[in-house]
Amino acid sequence: MTAGSRGDAAPYTGLGHGLAEGGHEVTVVTHACFEPLVAAAGLGFHPLPVDPRAELESPRGRALHRSATRIGKLARTVAMTRSVVEQMTDDLVAAAESADVLLLSSSLGPLGHAIAEGHGLPSMGVYLQPLAPTREFAPPVTGTRSLGAAGNRLAAHAVNVAVDQIFAGATRAVRTRLGLPPLGSRAARRTRERSDWQVHHGFSPLVVPRPRDWRPGLDVAGYWWPYDRDSQLPCALRDFLDAGPPPVFFGLGSATVPDAERLGEEVVRALRAAGVRGVVQRGWAGLSVGGDDMFTVDEVPHAALFPRMAAVVHHAGAGTTGATLRAGVPTVPVPIQFDEAFWAARLVSLGVAPAAVPLRGLTADALGAAVARAVTQPAYAERAKELAARLGGEDGVRPVLATVDRLAGA
Repeated sequence: MTAGSRGDAAPYTGLGHGLAEGGHEVTVVTHACFEPLVAAAGLGFHPLPVDPRAELESPRGRALHRSATRIGKLARTVAMTRSVVEQMTDDLVAAAESADVLLLSSSLGPLGHAIAEGHGLPSMGVYLQPLAPTREFAPPVTGTRSLGAAGNRLAAHAVNVAVDQIFAGATRAVRTRLGLPPLGSRAARRTRERSDWQVHHGFSPLVVPRPRDWRPGLDVAGYWWPYDRDSQLPCALRDFLDAGPPPVFFGLGSATVPDAERLGEEVVRALRAAGVRGVVQRGWAGLSVGGDDMFTVDEVPHAALFPRMAAVVHHAGAGTTGATLRAGVPTVPVPIQFDEAFWAARLVSLGVAPAAVPLRGLTADALGAAVARAVTQPAYAERAKELAARLGGEDGVRPVLATVDRLAGA
């Protein structure tokens, strides 16, 4: 069960396919618009009614761009998400009726856990971000600045309280509906923690090592790569790639922007200033560029495209960050919101990115300078190739499969 953008769905196609190969029947429960992704992986599908792109393009979704701080954006997101959670509850409850084990993304964790309890089902978390409190870093949604050991843990607890409020009403209604005794959201979280409820995290310990102060049951499994077997690039794109030196990719995935035309112009200026060709993904932002040295694409498989790039410029979502590392090419993160500044800082600290260039206040000069460093200084490409080789030896599905085997046999 997962909800959110494309990046909140795609990794579970690879995880689900691996579990199916391990002998399990897998159904992915997510928004109807992502059914093609799931079908391509040969998995079952149960749709959720909310269209995440429509929500981001609604007046309240566009209002996120007016938040000047990450805390302000988080508060607006909590309010927006709370209003749509109840629309999904009936389908989540219905999907669980035919399940033996529930695997829950962080975007549905508290509500999904109550549904699992009400149906008498074992469950586990499959998270894409490190959300549990730790002294080692601040919660990803608040940015990258450490608040000190105590401050980092306190801030993470505060974020978790905010997240619990998203699901408080829906969870209360589900517990009543399924005959469970009343239990507040904070008490429910404490119950999960005291029972060492299992959560596997879908990123590599080479990127975020498991914090030493995490409780038992919180593990870092490794990346769950989206299902992409037999993926092919469009003929016109292949022709563009073959016609010159490797270009630089620019894409913001499922993020939206207030002025796509202006951003497209800045991106073209930046890439030309860096002396590179460009492949620009239209994405949910609706970007488009022109010129013989630029090529606009829609959704294309990252695993097929990124290795052919000189560098990848992206919004630093969890999934795209992993795809860039897998490809073994330098990167320039352009974080926008939520956990993206956290992943951007990781890319810089790993030595595969020269600097982060946040989208707010982005200029062609700043982006062009960062791209030029990424493609001309060999250290970034060398480090990226080294890290990709090490990631290739990991298997993020294996520990999840072992836990599912145990829960299904209980």
